[in-house]
Amino acid sequence: MEASTSAPTPPPALSRGFGATVQELLSKYGLIALLLILPVVYGIQDLRDDGNLAGIANNLFDGLSNGAIIALIAVGYTLVYGIIELINFAHGEVFMIGSFTAVAFWGLIGLGLGTTVIGLVLGLLLTLLVAMVTCGGMNVMIERVAYRPLRGAPKLAPLITAVGMSFILQNVGLLWLGGSPKSVDDLIRAQDNLFTFLGINVSRADMLAFAVTVPLVILLTLFVTQARLGKAMRATAQDPEAARLMGINVDTTISLTFLIGGMMAGAAGLTYALYQTTIWFFQGFQAGLLAFTAAVMGGIGNLRGAVLGGLIIGCIQQISDNRISPSWTPAIVFAYLILIMVFRPQGLLGEETREAG
Repeated sequence: MEASTSAPTPPPALSRGFGATVQELLSKYGLIALLLILPVVYGIQDLRDDGNLAGIANNLFDGLSNGAIIALIAVGYTLVYGIIELINFAHGEVFMIGSFTAVAFWGLIGLGLGTTVIGLVLGLLLTLLVAMVTCGGMNVMIERVAYRPLRGAPKLAPLITAVGMSFILQNVGLLWLGGSPKSVDDLIRAQDNLFTFLGINVSRADMLAFAVTVPLVILLTLFVTQARLGKAMRATAQDPEAARLMGINVDTTISLTFLIGGMMAGAAGLTYALYQTTIWFFQGFQAGLLAFTAAVMGGIGNLRGAVLGGLIIGCIQQISDNRISPSWTPAIVFAYLILIMVFRPQGLLGEETREAG
């Protein structure tokens, strides 16, 4: 009787190496293909129907400008998580208070009464500063009152406290302006077209979003990477105990992180109010959920990842609203998040937290 023959079993190390290679290829090229599905599909449709790509180009540009606002909010989530590994669920409501503060302040100083262009610009810059300082101070107060006493507690305790702070601030907004959306003065005539470039219509709202977000993100990046306090933030995020032994005041550094995150939310609040010309108490929950999704998608704890995630979600949201249906947009956004997490659990740009080490 002849001995049976069978194919040789590959060595375990070789099998693991092949699996790792396949996973790496899927992580890189699968994500690229996933992110390009909607633009490619509707780009082909535009070429077939209109003979050009102006439609999808406008969708993407509008998505980038809307995503810039989401990115500003997402930065606050990722900064706080990177330092103390806490999801600050009250951050969306801080953004909402930023919108309310900005609208109340420009009503107080009379920006809606038809001033000169220079007066309007200076007034909006002052309003931006007031909104940023208000939200930054509020975020520091939240950290000091609600989170710092629970720093040594099980992680569920500060998490539930964050949810509680979110509801408190949401009800502050409800008492402030009521439960219905409120129209605000269209100070910059947000939807007026400034110019058209390669078929893309650039509105005043688009320019506002980029004019606020780009400088703030650049300044924040330079601060975190170059400034002494920024380096203290990175050291605290890496190892708070070692940072404390090196003479870094960890409590002050954490408060600074909440201050910066709140200031970014305040800037986003003003931009949102001018961009949408409508504010209401529930906007913080909706925008905060999208911003948190952006932070997770980009890699929670990663500053560049939060910005990238915000821009991507803005594009997905705009394409879905314009081409499919606004009622389907949340499902599509979270479907993208789930698929990205399947391909790359640490997010698009990886995770820069203590857990990653």
